[in-house]
Amino acid sequence: MQGRDLGAVATEIETRVRALEFERGYHPEFLGEFAARQESTRRLNALSALAFLGIVLVVYSDFQSWRLTLLVVFTLPFALVGGGLAVFLTGGVLSLGSLVGFVTVLGIAARNGIMLVSHYRHLEDLEQVAFGRELVQRGSEERLAPILMTALATGLALLPLVVSGLKPGHEIEYPLAVVILGGLVTSTLFNLFLLPPL
Repeated sequence: MQGRDLGAVATEIETRVRALEFERGYHPEFLGEFAARQESTRRLNALSALAFLGIVLVVYSDFQSWRLTLLVVFTLPFALVGGGLAVFLTGGVLSLGSLVGFVTVLGIAARNGIMLVSHYRHLEDLEQVAFGRELVQRGSEERLAPILMTALATGLALLPLVVSGLKPGHEIEYPLAVVILGGLVTSTLFNLFLLPPL
C-alpha cells in the first residue's frame, strides 16, 4: 500500500471487501476521506457541466450567433489540454484542487475568447471595417495586450505556488495552480495564433 495514492488503495480495499460473503442482514459500507472526496468530485462535475452550459448560453445571448458561440466554445478544450498535460508532467494525480483548477481555467479561456471575438464584431459593426484579413489582424493586435496581461498576471501570481511544490498545507493550492498555469499557456497560444484564422 505504501507509495500509492488514496484512490488506488481505497478502490482495492473496496474490491476485496465486495468479494467477501456476509451473513444475511450485514453489508459493507465505505466511509471516510475517500468517500467524501468522491462525493465532492461528483458534485463538482455536475456544477462544472452547469457552468459550461451557462457559459455557452451567456455567450450566445451576447453574440446571437451559434457560429460565433461555437468558435468561442471551440477554444475551451485547449485550456483543458494544457491543464491535463501539466497534471501529467507533475505526477499525474487528479485531485479536487485539480478539478477546481480546470473549472477556473475554463472561465479564463472563455473570457479571452469572448474578448477577441467581441472586438472583431465591434470593428465590423461600429467602426465599419469590412470583414476580412485586415479586420482580424487589427482586432487581434488590439486585443493582444489585454489577453497577455490577463495570462501573465494570473501566471505570475500562481508561479510561487508551483515552484514551491507540494508541501504540507498546499494540498489544494498546488494542483490548482499547476492546472491553471498549464491551461493558461495552451489557451493563450490558441487564442492568439489559431482563433484569428478560424
